[in-house]
Amino acid sequence: MPMLILVRHGRSTANTAGVLAGWTPGVALDERGAAQAAALPDRLARLPLAAAVTSPLQRCRETLAPLLTARPGLPLHTEERIGECHYGDWSGRKLAELADEPLMNVVQQHPSAAAFPGGESMRAMQARAVDAVRDWNARIEAEHGPDAVYLMCSHGDIIKSLVADALGLHLDLFQRISVEPCSVTAIRYTPTRPFLVRLGDTGDFAGLVPREHAPGDQGGDAAVGGDAGAP
Repeated sequence: MPMLILVRHGRSTANTAGVLAGWTPGVALDERGAAQAAALPDRLARLPLAAAVTSPLQRCRETLAPLLTARPGLPLHTEERIGECHYGDWSGRKLAELADEPLMNVVQQHPSAAAFPGGESMRAMQARAVDAVRDWNARIEAEHGPDAVYLMCSHGDIIKSLVADALGLHLDLFQRISVEPCSVTAIRYTPTRPFLVRLGDTGDFAGLVPREHAPGDQGGDAAVGGDAGAP
């Protein structure tokens, strides 16, 4: 079965503004995100990609633009099911203010029970993303063979939920996984089980440098939607 290369979109204007973007239109890559996207073709140069699949959101399409320019023959497909979580009424709000919402503790500690007001549940988010990957695995294998490699460009919570599925982790543990902007995660699927072969690889260790936290912040919560990565 195919090898799936998961790329989180580059750093966006919402990441740096501390806003939970969700499906809010017009969220683009910031300057650093554009530089991350520009470096992606060289990082993936040795991979014989059979196809690219993207979330329909602007920040993902912008992330893949340099790769598609470098590989003009690479087929591109849009897949709604790997789009960002539908955060509903939380979309567009500051993460700092959402931290005081009672639901945030559920999102952090018991995400399988979390459903966003006016949006979707985190269980539904994971289910649709896993279904999309299974469908694309079958399609890519049928069209390109069992050793094919293909890419999906998606979002932090989507990728984390796919990694949890690959590892056989309950969704309640997925907040322990971290993927930075424009990081590469690779999952090799087989008929019996998946293998996680790369996780959140950026080739940059700046993200490991300890960061300052706001007063009262213990640094123990996961960034909903994914953090902004290294400064």
